[in-house]
Amino acid sequence: MYQALYRKWRPKTFSDVIGQSHITQTLRRQVAEGRTSHAYLFTGTRGTGKTTCAKILAKAVNCEHPVDGDPCCQCPSCVGIENGSFLDVLELDAASNNGVDQVRALRDEAIYSPANVKKRVYIVDEVHMLSTPAFNALLKILEEPPEHLMFILATTELHKVPATILSRCQRFSFKRIRPQDIAARLLYVAEQEGIGLTADGAELLSRLADGALRDGLSLLDQCAAVGGTVDSRAVLEALGLAGNLQTAQLMERILGRDAKGALLQLDQLYQGGKDVGAVLGELSTLVRDLLLRRTAPEGGAALLSGGYDSSTLDRLGKDISATRLIYLATTLQKASADLYYSSNRRTDAELCLLRLCDESLSGDLTALEARIQRLEEGVQRGQVLRAAAAGSAGAAKPSPQSAPAKTPVRDTPPWEAPAEEAERPPLPEEPPLPEEPPLPEEPGERVFDVPEAPPAADTAPKAPAAAGTAQSAEQPAPAAAGGSWWRALAEGCKGRLPPMYRVFLDMCTGVLEGDLLTVYAPDDITLGRLDNDRVRNALAEEAAGGGVPVRLAFRVGEPPRATPRENLQNLLKFGSQFDNIEIK
Repeated sequence: MYQALYRKWRPKTFSDVIGQSHITQTLRRQVAEGRTSHAYLFTGTRGTGKTTCAKILAKAVNCEHPVDGDPCCQCPSCVGIENGSFLDVLELDAASNNGVDQVRALRDEAIYSPANVKKRVYIVDEVHMLSTPAFNALLKILEEPPEHLMFILATTELHKVPATILSRCQRFSFKRIRPQDIAARLLYVAEQEGIGLTADGAELLSRLADGALRDGLSLLDQCAAVGGTVDSRAVLEALGLAGNLQTAQLMERILGRDAKGALLQLDQLYQGGKDVGAVLGELSTLVRDLLLRRTAPEGGAALLSGGYDSSTLDRLGKDISATRLIYLATTLQKASADLYYSSNRRTDAELCLLRLCDESLSGDLTALEARIQRLEEGVQRGQVLRAAAAGSAGAAKPSPQSAPAKTPVRDTPPWEAPAEEAERPPLPEEPPLPEEPPLPEEPGERVFDVPEAPPAADTAPKAPAAAGTAQSAEQPAPAAAGGSWWRALAEGCKGRLPPMYRVFLDMCTGVLEGDLLTVYAPDDITLGRLDNDRVRNALAEEAAGGGVPVRLAFRVGEPPRATPRENLQNLLKFGSQFDNIEIK
C-alpha cells in the first residue's frame, strides 16, 4: 500500500529533524542527562515538526538503549511506540476530544502505572481547542503529575492557551523552516524515491511550502504523480499557478493602469486552468516585495520572498509611490479574503483588478483622494505647459511692451488731452521687414486638425487685436520646441502612453509654428512607431490641457534653422530695446 511522502519520510530521531536545531539539541541533552520535564508545550506554525518531535521525545524517554539522547529505534519500546501497539503512549486530538468529560477520563486513567514502558506519555495535539472547563480539569494533574506521567501539548495558536496552562509547561517555539533547507530535503527525498526533481523545481516548491516541510513534501508528492521531470514549469502546471513571469506582466499592466490588458491576461490565465485566488495571492506577494524594496532598500533583502530578481523589482517599482503600493496590498488582501465566501470567484477577481488599476473605483475615501490627486496633477501639468509655452514665445520674439515708447507729437499740452488718448498704446517705430514666402509642404505630410479654442467675443477692443495682428506679421521663423515647452509636453504625455512609445518620443524634436506642431523623427522606424492615433491624441490632449491647442504633423529629419535674414530681424528687435546700442 502506497504511503504519502510526508508520512514515509517523517523523522525518526532528533538528528533527522530539519531546521529546529535550537529545540532538538536541548531535548537531546535533557534526555541524555535524565532531566526531562513532566509537561512540554510545543508551539509554531503548521508542518514545522511539533508532533514529530513529540513522538521522538516519547520514544527517547522510554528507549532501552538511547544513543546520545536519540532513540535507538531498534528496541521493543521504540518499535512498539512507532507502530502504535503500546497503549502507554497515547496521541489525542483536542479538536474532537475537547470536552470536560474526556479530560476527566484521561485524568482518571493517568494515575495507573504503564504496562510496557517507563513513562506514560500523552500527546495532546491542537490543545487550544479545549474548552475552558476542560482546561480547568487539566490544571491539577499538570501541576502535580505522578512520577511515571508526561504531557506533551502542541498548538498553532498560543494566544488561545490560558496562562495557567502556560505557567506549568516548558515552552518550545518552532520556527518556520528556511526555503533552502526545505529545498535540500526535497532533493534528497526525490533522489531516494527516484523522482526527477530539478533544482529550480525544488526552489519553487520550497517557496510555496511557506516554511512548512510537510507542505513541501505533499506538493512534491502531487507534482510527482503527474509524471516526468518535476521542474518549475511542471510545478506551475500541476498546481495551477501563474508563475513569476506572468505575475510580473500582470503587475506591470496594473501599475500602468491598463485595465483592458489586465483583464485579458487574467482571462488567459483562467482559461489555462489557473486559480484566480492563487493569482491574487501571487500578486499580493509581489506587491509585498515591492513595498519592502522601497521602504527598506538596505536591510530588507532578507525579508523578500526570493521569487523575483532585483532587476524585475527595480523595473516595476521605479515610479510607484509607497502610498499606492499600500493601497494595492490592502485591496489584494481584502479581495483574497472575500473569495472564500464568493459565489463567482472570477467576477470578484476581475472587480479587484479594476480597482487596482483605478483607485477612483474603490468607493471609499481612497477614491476621493485619487480624484483630488488627478485634478492637482492636471492643474500642475497645465501650469507647466503654459509657462513653458510663454517662455518659448518670449525667447523667439521680444514682447512689444519691452520696446521703448516714442512720445507722439501733440498739438495740445499733455495735461489737456483726454484720458483715452493718453493711455493709447505706442505706434510701431518702423514697419517690419518683409518675410520670405513659406516653403511648400513636403509630399506625404500628414496634418491633423484639433478643435481650436472658441473665438473671442465681439465686445473685445479693436486696438489690441490690431496689435496682435502686427505681432503675428512680424513673428520670426518658428522656434524649435525642443526647449522647455516640448520637453514639458513630451514628459506630460508619458503618463498617457505605454513604455514602448516613451523611448521613441524622447528621440524626437518638436517645432511649434502658430498652432502647428511639427514633430521631427530621426528615422523612418521612429516615425512609424509614433505616427498613429494613440500618440497623436496623447500629444493633442496634453497640449490642449495646457491651454495651447495644436495641429500635428510628423516628418523625418532635423528641424529647420533660422535664415540670416531672420537672425538679422531678431537682432534688430533686440537692439531696439536699448538706447545705447546702435546697429548700422
